[in-house]
Amino acid sequence: MAKQMTFGVIVGNRGFFPDQLAKTGREEILRVLAADGIRTIALTPEESKFGAVETPTEARLCGDLFRKHRDEIDGVIVTLPNFGEERGIVDALRLSTLKVPVLVQATPDRAADMKISHRRDSFCGKMSACNNMMQYGIPYSLTEQHTVQPDSDAFRKDLAWFSSVCRVVRGFTNLRVGAIGARPAAFNTVRYSEKLLERSGISVDTLDLSEVLGRIERLKDNDDSVQSKLAAIQSYVSTNNIPLAALIKMSKLGVVIEQWMQQTYCTVSAIQCWTSLEEYFGVVPCTVMSMMSENLFPSACEVDICGTISMHALALASETPSALLDWNNNYGSDPDKCVCFHCSNLPKHFFKDVIMDFQAIIAGTVGKENTFGTCVGRVKAGAMTYVRFSTDDFHGKIRGYVGQGEFTNDPLETFGGAGVARIPRLQKLLRLICERGFEHHVAANFSQVASSVHEAATRYLGWSMYNHDLEN
Repeated sequence: MAKQMTFGVIVGNRGFFPDQLAKTGREEILRVLAADGIRTIALTPEESKFGAVETPTEARLCGDLFRKHRDEIDGVIVTLPNFGEERGIVDALRLSTLKVPVLVQATPDRAADMKISHRRDSFCGKMSACNNMMQYGIPYSLTEQHTVQPDSDAFRKDLAWFSSVCRVVRGFTNLRVGAIGARPAAFNTVRYSEKLLERSGISVDTLDLSEVLGRIERLKDNDDSVQSKLAAIQSYVSTNNIPLAALIKMSKLGVVIEQWMQQTYCTVSAIQCWTSLEEYFGVVPCTVMSMMSENLFPSACEVDICGTISMHALALASETPSALLDWNNNYGSDPDKCVCFHCSNLPKHFFKDVIMDFQAIIAGTVGKENTFGTCVGRVKAGAMTYVRFSTDDFHGKIRGYVGQGEFTNDPLETFGGAGVARIPRLQKLLRLICERGFEHHVAANFSQVASSVHEAATRYLGWSMYNHDLEN
């Protein structure tokens, strides 16, 4: 279900420009936002002149209003129907104490109507407003065009993009990540810094596998919670030829993980798999993880914490499920295509068709009977956004890369969850991944949200990002 956005609105006004432009501009922007299903919080004409912000008193009133609704406001739109009073705008933002994205929109003049009674000068005023926000240390975003009519398709695209940015920023505010089990010894590649994540407001809660297995031991097969989870699994994916005993184990694992995440307020998770759960419990956690990711609570394997927060960014931006994939194989001799693969715990959203099966790789060492629970199928064709975040301990920062491509219908016969991806200038991206030491895991999503993820990560989270779409 799509999240309804709530935006604070600041209507700029400067007295020696036509006042009626502030009045009509406020009415227009609120009408456009309402038509787009966006809830707004703004001064009324009874609280300030035309409901705009110009004077120090109006700035204080606006700041107080926003502060009162701080838990509801996802972002702020600064609209400039005329030049706007730059000091009033930045004072209102500072006094609000909000730490949310800000979008600056300026309404264009009409070349045929540039007399003093209708001249806006918002083209110029936008620069002054941005200059002051820069001085005040207030991060802000811009519309695609310097000036844009509020009721235009171009601005509706800006709103959709900005909403996506706001969802990512809010979703990373006080984020709690569940690390379930220890990082497998064979996966040094997914090591990360908890302290760097904490500096960005992301906390990691840990749960040892011994506690998971101990809690499972206390559950009876006929417990209501276990039976409810069993029914959910059987309705989620085809389980033909899967032993009931294995399904019961998966159900108990799902109950324990979800209960713990609720108790600790964790939104996303990363789980130890290879090969402890198979050897000592007798199933893979893939279906349980797939179901969480399908419901927009991303779950990554191999305790890849940075992988799951990468999945989370895409899920927030697009409001659709994400997966964690390996950049896994070349696809013949095509330099712009590759095979993306996992065993798999991909959400059902990713597949043409999907069934539950056993994990073909691990089965060779621990036995097929201990590896039931993978979600197997071909990844469907469609638009693709990919992203990877990583903690750079040597330079004390979080960094990453992002870009767009597509999943194709190219023929592919293999096991697990796999698809063919086409990425423009893929060889350049692969070189960057290797040269900068990024992990082999990448988060992917059926969307085109690279720009909004990049904006949220760089401008509001302060992370260092490479945007492959902007490179030649």
